[in-house]
Amino acid sequence: MIVVVDERSLVTSGYSAWFAREGITTTGFSPNDFGEWVATVQEQDIMAVEAFLIGECANRSQFPHKIRERCSAPVIAVNDTQSLENTLELFQAGVDDVVRKPMHVREILARINAIRRRYGNGSSGTQIGPIKIFSDGRDPQVNGVDFSLPRRERRILEYLIANRGRRLNKAQIFNAIYGIFDSEVEESVVESHISKLRKKLREQLGYDPIDSKRFLGYCINLD
Repeated sequence: MIVVVDERSLVTSGYSAWFAREGITTTGFSPNDFGEWVATVQEQDIMAVEAFLIGECANRSQFPHKIRERCSAPVIAVNDTQSLENTLELFQAGVDDVVRKPMHVREILARINAIRRRYGNGSSGTQIGPIKIFSDGRDPQVNGVDFSLPRRERRILEYLIANRGRRLNKAQIFNAIYGIFDSEVEESVVESHISKLRKKLREQLGYDPIDSKRFLGYCINLD
């Protein structure tokens, strides 16, 4: 899930539509709502965020520090106009990158991956055991062969692998895949997606790599 902050609701809704075409869920905030949310959100919710996009809004130079107090997800500022002074101010405030409109969402995803790669938390492809995942919309590979999955199952697999070594509960997975404020879908849909994913992985690998424990959640074992 990507969080978008902008004072214009048309902008946040536009990002939501663009990222949805790439299979990425977004949650949009106005600046005032975001400031309150980032300070009070539960850890499991903010840990589901893969990146923050900070658009045009007052006092946005304050947001990177507030984000860093809660998580280490990439922070990218989006400028409507080119301004060296503004760009330098944003980098000084702690953003990881600054981009100028217009840009394709795939470029934003590539920049997010580049930031993760710099910090050792991502690459053009992440190989764990027999599975290689990508974070740019491509299907994963199993033993070097493309492994086609529906969008939601692919995103769950990517999220499990990105958080390998941690046990993720149903709420965390739901928030990462559907967004924090999606009230039209029940959390129980996660169980259905994971059940289908496990079956496909079992058929491909010969074993079930997803370990589940009641009340504790899911983790993936591929090493």
